[in-house]
Amino acid sequence: MNKKELIAELAERTGATKKLVGDIIDSFIVVVGEELSKNEEVKLVGFGTFDVTKRKPRKGVNPRTKEAIEIPGGKVPKFRPGKELKEKVQ
Repeated sequence: MNKKELIAELAERTGATKKLVGDIIDSFIVVVGEELSKNEEVKLVGFGTFDVTKRKPRKGVNPRTKEAIEIPGGKVPKFRPGKELKEKVQ
């Protein structure tokens, strides 16, 4: 399911317009991104938790030159599914 299909499904289930649902989803993405950029968690009970983890620097190989390179560490977004979501998938 892509974003367009998700918007259509949510609009059908809620009776809201596709425009409104699209705006809500876009706002959700912005808010989650802003919170993660401040190293804050976003917890949605029953769904899961969005947070940020630190990735350590590591060694790698340039596939073109076969030269050893250092891949810098950094922050990466992470999603941990909640109990209810895990149960629905199994």
